[in-house]
Amino acid sequence: MKFVLKWLLNGVIVVTMLMYYAEVSFINAALTATVLTLIAYFVGDQMILRATNNAVATISDAVLAFAVLWGAAYMMDWPLSFGEALIITAILGIAEWFLHRYVFRSNLAVRA
Repeated sequence: MKFVLKWLLNGVIVVTMLMYYAEVSFINAALTATVLTLIAYFVGDQMILRATNNAVATISDAVLAFAVLWGAAYMMDWPLSFGEALIITAILGIAEWFLHRYVFRSNLAVRA
């Protein structure tokens, strides 16, 4: 369930903003969001968040998001500028911060 929530959150942000800034097709934006979500969930949420804290996991998710967006823009020749990628990354980072807080609280509730 947490993966689906992360996928929906990342999908709404990434798809909407890629379609707005870079005029990317819905399919390409959705694929990029899905790839980002898969990597960020397994690396950021399952490994880093469990081993560290919310701040470290959020920063690592943001760095990963920027790298994925920049790489996708380069490989697919999208007109996504550095600043636009940074804006998307910042919004994703804020969303991830709250998502990690929710996940952490729900994990505490399950343990109690």
